[in-house]
Formats: sequence, C-alpha cells, structure tokens
Amino acid sequence: MTKAIEGFKPDFLWGGATAANQVEGAFDEDGKGLSTADMVPFIPKSKRGMNMAMDVTADYIEDVLAGKTEDVFPKRFGVNFYHTYKEDIALFAELGFKVFRLSINWSRIFPNGDDAQPNEAGLEFYENVFKELKKYNIEPLVTLSHYETPLALTRKYNGWYSREVIDFYTNYAKTVFTRYKDYVKYWLTFNEINVITHSPYTGGGILIDKLPEKTSDQIAYQAAHHQFVASALATKLAHEIIPDVQVGCMLARMQTYPVTNHPDDILKAQEHNDLNLFFTDVHAKGEYPAYMDRYFAENNIVVNKEEGDDEILKNHPVDFISFSYYMSISVTTQGNQEKTEGNLVEGAVKNQYLESSDWGWQIDPKGLRVTLRDFHNRYNKPLFVVENGLGAYDKVEEDGSIHDPYRIDYLRKHIEQMKEAVKDGVDLMGYTAWGPIDLVSFSTSEMSKRYGFIYVDQDDEGNGTLKRSKKDSFNWYKNVIATNGEEL
Repeated sequence: MTKAIEGFKPDFLWGGATAANQVEGAFDEDGKGLSTADMVPFIPKSKRGMNMAMDVTADYIEDVLAGKTEDVFPKRFGVNFYHTYKEDIALFAELGFKVFRLSINWSRIFPNGDDAQPNEAGLEFYENVFKELKKYNIEPLVTLSHYETPLALTRKYNGWYSREVIDFYTNYAKTVFTRYKDYVKYWLTFNEINVITHSPYTGGGILIDKLPEKTSDQIAYQAAHHQFVASALATKLAHEIIPDVQVGCMLARMQTYPVTNHPDDILKAQEHNDLNLFFTDVHAKGEYPAYMDRYFAENNIVVNKEEGDDEILKNHPVDFISFSYYMSISVTTQGNQEKTEGNLVEGAVKNQYLESSDWGWQIDPKGLRVTLRDFHNRYNKPLFVVENGLGAYDKVEEDGSIHDPYRIDYLRKHIEQMKEAVKDGVDLMGYTAWGPIDLVSFSTSEMSKRYGFIYVDQDDEGNGTLKRSKKDSFNWYKNVIATNGEEL
C-alpha cells in the first residue's frame, strides 16, 4: 500500500524573493550602468495608469537623460540593500531562510550590456553577497534577468526585439556562471517572461513607439522568441559550467476561471490559460505548442526563427518550473459585469466569491492549489513558488510595533493550499515569499505598497531613515519555517 504524503519534504526550500532593481539602490555606484528600471518614475495614484512602465517612451528617456524632468525614480534608490546586505541577510538568517531569491542587475556586470569586459566591482559585490549567504547556509536562487535590461541595449538595439541581444545575454550568463559556480546552483533565466506581452518595455527593454509600423503583439512575440532561444542557450551553458546545477523558467501565472458555465466562457478561460502557459510550454517541452499556430495566424503575428532555433529549444529544456502567484482572474463573454484590478491584467471580471487586497487584487488561496495541480499534470516537473505575497498599507504604532494580521492570514491560507497540493502528489521544491523586506513596488514604484516581514522606514519619494523593524509576521514566518510548515 502506498503511504500518503502528509507534509512538505524535509529539504523544502523556505525563503523570500527580491529583485535587484527594487532593493539595491546605488544605481550609479561602482561602475554600474543604467537599466530600464532606472527610467520608471513614481507617479501619484491620482495620475497613474495600471502599469506605468508601459508609458516609458523613447522621447521620455532622452528627456530624463538630458535632465529635463524632475520626476522621482524610486528604483534608483531601492532600500539600500547594496550597502546593507549584511544586516538584511542576518535578518533573513534569523527568519530561518533556507533559500534567498535575488537577481543580478545585468548593467552592474556589463554597464552597457555589450561591453567587451565585465565590471569587476559588480562581480565582487554579488560574490560578497553569496559569501554572506553561505555563512548562514542560505542557498541563493538567482534570476539572470528581472526587468533589468541595460538601458544602452534599449537605446542602441531596442532591447530584446533585436536578435543581437541573445549573444550579449549568453556572454553575461557565461560570465556569472563561471564566476559563481561554487556559490549558486539554482538559477532562473527570465523573471515572469510572459510579461513581455503586457509591457514590452518592462519585460524586454523595448520601446514600441520606435516601431510604429508593427503591432505590440508582433513586437512582443518576436522578442519572446529571442528570449526563449537565449534561455535555452543559458540552460546549456549552466549545465556545462556548474556541477549539479538546476535551471528554471519563471512565469507570472494568471490562473483564469470562467465566470459562468456557459461553454463560451469556459472556452474563453481556456484560451487565456493557454496564452499564459505558452511560455512554460516552450521552456518545459522545448517546442511551440500547436494551439499558437491559429492564434498567430488570426492575429497577423509572424515569428521569425533562424535555422537551428527549434533544435536549441528542444535540446535544452528547463529542469524545473517556477512562477509567481498572487491572485486568480475571471473572464466572461456574457455582457457587462463589474471589473476588478489585477497584476498587469486589465478588464478582469470581479469574482463574487473572493475578497480583494488594498490594490484590488482578488485573493484566492485555493487557486494556488489549482495552479500547482495543473502545472504538475501538464509538465510532471519539479515546481517552485518563487513569488507570493500581499501588498498592503502598514501602520507603525507609537511603540514602534507593526501589526499585520492581514499578511499572516494571506500567507497562511496560501501555504495551507500548497500543503494540500503536496498531498495531491505535486513535486514542490520550495516557497519564497515575495518581498521579505519592504521594497519598491514593481508595478507602481511605491514604497507604501508593502510586502515585507521587515519594515523599512522610507516613503514613496525616498525620504526616511531606512531603519529596519520586524513586523508581527516576522515571528510568524520564522515559526512556519522552523516547523517546516506544520504550524501555521
């Protein structure tokens, strides 16, 4: 008789996740070049669209570089991790982290992206971070590209729309694989690779206003192909250079439900899910799925491939699949219904059975179990939840305490559903909560949208002492890790 699985495996990787452009700061120190994230301004809520990164244009970038704007660029100062990484990693160790997900800012290693030689100061910084993590037996999980395309590649080549960027990326990957082969065995090639179809600038460093003769979809899917090839080549390099390496892809999972059981709604939800899972299909199965042929034809999208591309994709699939999960999405064909906001998703229909966060994201813990089961059944590969968390307003009390039961409740319910998925037979490697320390929001460039177990004294304009303080959720998550998820 087969014994039922009851909980997380003993070597489950508990931790937290960040991105260089949201925590490091020091945007112009020690030889670092500008990245696309350094051009994304903070816009007050009253003037904000859903995703300000979509509004960055070629003219705007030139105005910023010429000093013609007084905008604030929060991702330039982050939360000063570049100078406080030892203090912050000590807090992560106190939490009991087994793993810490971070990204390398490409322009800190190659300031222009296409430089002949890497910047040694940048290489030394990350080596020091990895040594500090090793001191506490924390495994690094490193993202090669997390919305941090070197700005020079955007201005010179229009980012990932140009095939030439593949070679620059693989040279960067080879450089860091070789330098850090003794420190890092878990790598991700691109963060939320599907975001390129929602914001070509964010996901690919592409200025669509420089290609007025082409549709946004044509631009995005051509660039995505270049990233697929680059990802496969990086996977190949990692396996050649690093012993026991594991390379994963990373998807912004947008689990989509039909609002009704009308067959048209069911089909629409299936189509949404397929467009989302197209990216993991290519990474995990090593080929373009047949359903995209019709989508490309009906939307006048032509993906230009070079000879050998299909073989590269087929021969170098990823070892595991990682993803972000914050909420689910609902769609319908049945007339006008109340809309809701979401992470990069416009026009999503409100799900009457779910509550919403302060930013209108619908909270759906069971959707995480659905997502894990679907991934497991579709790919039969190890899975890793590398982003999950609640952005919320936090209040510092007069005594300095920060009570965040809403965050504990959100995370508890999602971890409970992960445990159920493991009982279902899902091979789950680990869980890194998004933003273990407060950081600059990707989508809105706010500090007031807080995720962390650790509070950082800084406002949306960058004012504050940067003092770190523990929230109530700090001790809660510490106990979750200490009990391997048994006490929630």
